[in-house]
Amino acid sequence: MKGLFIKDFKLLMLQRNFLLLILAIVIGMMVFTDDVVFPLGFLSFVVSLFTVSTISYDDLDNGNAFLFTLPVTRNDYVVEKYFLGLFFGGMAWILATVLGVLATVLKGTLPVTELMLASLIILPIMIIIQAIMFPFQLKFGSDKGRIAMIGAFGVLAVIALVIVNGAKAVFNVDLVNILDTLPTVSMGTLAAIAVIIALLLFLISMNISLSVMEKKEF
Repeated sequence: MKGLFIKDFKLLMLQRNFLLLILAIVIGMMVFTDDVVFPLGFLSFVVSLFTVSTISYDDLDNGNAFLFTLPVTRNDYVVEKYFLGLFFGGMAWILATVLGVLATVLKGTLPVTELMLASLIILPIMIIIQAIMFPFQLKFGSDKGRIAMIGAFGVLAVIALVIVNGAKAVFNVDLVNILDTLPTVSMGTLAAIAVIIALLLFLISMNISLSVMEKKEF
C-alpha cells in the first residue's frame, strides 16, 4: 500500500502548480475579504476532489489492468484511496483552519470560537462528500460517476428539504432556528457527533467500495 500512496502522491504533485494557485486564491480571499469560512471550506473540498481524481488517472489507457499485475490487491487499492482522501483532505482542512485563525486574529472580523465551530462543521461535510464520491467513481468511472454523484447530492438535498419543511409543517418545529439558537457549547458537541457519524459513514462507504472493486472487471 505504501507504493500506491507514493504513486498517488506523485500524481497529485503533477498538479502542484494548480494546487498552489488554489492556496494563493484562498489566502487572497482571507486577506482581502471579511469572509474566512468560505475559503476554509473551499480549500478542503478542492483538495478532496483532487484525491478522488487519482482514480480517473488509474483508469486512463487501461492502467488498472497493468496495476493489478503487480503485487497489489484490490482491497489494498481501495483502502489506500480512502486513506489518501482522508489524509490530504485532513491536511488541507488543518492548513485552512490555521490560516483562518491567523486571519481572524489579525483582522478581528470573527470570534475565534465561531471560526473553530464553522471549521468543525466543514470537516464532517468533507468526509461525507468523499464517502459518497469514492464508490460512484469506482463503480461508474469519471464521466458516469460524476453524473451519478450529482444525482446523489440532488437526492440528499431533496431529503434535507423534506425533513426541514416536514418538521415545520407537521410538528411546527423550525429546525433551522433551533440550530441557530443553540449555544456554542451545544453546537460544538453537535459538530463532534457529526464528525463521528461522518467517520462511520466513511467506513461503510469503504466496505461498499471493497465490494464494488471485487466485482469490477478490467
